[in-house]
Amino acid sequence: MVLGHERPLGSIVQPGHATRPEPGTLTGGFVRLVPLAAAHADDLFPIAGGAENAWLWDYMPDGPFPDLAGFREHIARKAASADPLFFAILDKGSGKAIGHTTLMRIDTANRAIETGNILFSPLLQRTPGATESMYLLARHAFDDLGYRRYEWKCNALNMPSRRAAERFGFTFEGVFRQHMIVKGRNRDTAWYSMLDTEWPAVKNGFEAWLAPGNFDAEGRQKASLASFRNPK
Repeated sequence: MVLGHERPLGSIVQPGHATRPEPGTLTGGFVRLVPLAAAHADDLFPIAGGAENAWLWDYMPDGPFPDLAGFREHIARKAASADPLFFAILDKGSGKAIGHTTLMRIDTANRAIETGNILFSPLLQRTPGATESMYLLARHAFDDLGYRRYEWKCNALNMPSRRAAERFGFTFEGVFRQHMIVKGRNRDTAWYSMLDTEWPAVKNGFEAWLAPGNFDAEGRQKASLASFRNPK
C-alpha cells in the first residue's frame, strides 16, 4: 500500500564544493584580469569619467563621476569589497586598465555565482578583449571554483547588455518586474544563466573564437562566436 501521493522531485545533485573567489590574476591573450586597486582610477577616469562619458553609467547602480577625486574614492571603495569582488580589466599591450568586472552574489552552498558591475570603456567595447574578459571569468567560476550556475542580470531596457549575454552563451530566463529602484527609477531586471552542463560547449566556442586564426590582419573576426558554439 502506498501512503500519500507521489510527487515529482528534482534530480539528485551530485556532491560537490564551490569555493569563494579570492583576489587573483586571470591572464588571456588580449587582456589580464587583476584585483581592482585604487590606482586604476587614474587609467579609468579619462575613458570612463567626466561629462563626455556619463552615458556609460546610465544602467549602472552608481555614477556618473564628473571629477577625478570622487572617482578615486569610488574605485577605492570597490577595491575593498569582497562581494562583489572586483577585477580591473587590463589591456595586455599597454598594461592600462580599460574596464572592470566582478564576481558577485556568491552562494557557495548552492554553487551559484553572478557576474555584474561590468564596465567596458569605449577602448574595450566591441574588441576581442571584451569577449576574452568574460571567458576568463566564466572559466574561473566553473573550472577553478566549482560553481554549477553562473548568472547575468541587467536592466531589461539595456539592450546592449541583453545582446551581450546571449552572445556570450547565457540563456534568458525571464524578467523580474519592478525588481529594483535605481537612481530613483524603476528597474525591471532581465535574468540570464549558464549551467555547468552547458559550459563545455560554451567554453569550446569561446576558445575557437579567440584563436589567432579567427582574426584577419586588421583584427576583425572571420567567424562569429555563435557559429563556433552552434556549428551547423
